[in-house]
Amino acid sequence: MTEKHIVLEDIDPLMLYGAGNGHLQIIKSLYPKLRIVARDNVLRVLGDQEQMDRFEQSIELMRQHVLKYNTIGEEDIIDIVSGHKTKEEGVKGVIVYSITGRPIKARSENQQRLVEAYEQKDMVFAIGPAGTGKTYTAIALAVKALKEKTARKIILCRPAVEAGEKLGFLPGDMKDKIDPYLQPLYDALEDMIPQVKLQDMMEKKVIQIAPLAFMRGRTLSDAVVILDEAQNTTPAQIRMFLTRMGWNTKMMITGDLTQVDLPKGQRSGLREAYDLLRDIEGISFIEMNQKDIVRHKLVTRIVNAYERYDRERQDIKQYEISPNATEQSDETLSK
Repeated sequence: MTEKHIVLEDIDPLMLYGAGNGHLQIIKSLYPKLRIVARDNVLRVLGDQEQMDRFEQSIELMRQHVLKYNTIGEEDIIDIVSGHKTKEEGVKGVIVYSITGRPIKARSENQQRLVEAYEQKDMVFAIGPAGTGKTYTAIALAVKALKEKTARKIILCRPAVEAGEKLGFLPGDMKDKIDPYLQPLYDALEDMIPQVKLQDMMEKKVIQIAPLAFMRGRTLSDAVVILDEAQNTTPAQIRMFLTRMGWNTKMMITGDLTQVDLPKGQRSGLREAYDLLRDIEGISFIEMNQKDIVRHKLVTRIVNAYERYDRERQDIKQYEISPNATEQSDETLSK
């Protein structure tokens, strides 16, 4: 009889053990000749060497299943031990799975173009109105890179700009002060990585979330770097950010040019980057529209209404500044 310790390093062991150790009891029943004891993230196994080898292979497949799908069920455990394929393996086009096991994939033509651009280019801009899945898709691609070990870390940042209102003094330490600006990034991450694992990754700096100002002086290598709400950067800020790119790094920049919260008269850095870089080799620009909106159907109607309003204002403004506008008006009055 031999003894072996199996360490579950990169998953939350509670997911594998199940509520009330329900999954663990099923595993034990499938290997009745082995004595299995679980302590935190360590499985202590005693028994026949041949049985133990089979058990170790099964646990590794279960670990990979939890790592990929963020969940595992009783049927999955039985399928793995019996050598059958799990039902999720037939799903195509999945980027990652949510913490509930829901497949996260491109839901529109331009979201799919964003996925393909990320695979082909090292720097990708995703520009479009609210609700088109720019940030969510970008973070899903970053989490996938981390799971597949093609990147060592994820770095997410945003400019700390209020959306039309002054928040004033914010209490607490630096993290408390910047968290309100970064909450949308936390929301997406919490949908894709279990809470305990996410907290551990953030403590170990595998996932870093910071305001844009913290990027100065850094060289970002072996990472997926995402700049969200880039329309609220100044030209100097986005230039500083883009030049942080190091080796084996992919950058994704997302923004909505119709929602610029910069002071009046200040040009958006995203607009300038679009004008300067859209023909540069190795950089891809994906422009999204109302067809890509995946939020409530009212969001599409709201975006359409505001775009019509903006076009009408632009037409009026162009008419007012036209050099022939006064002459045409005088001619009309004389007639």
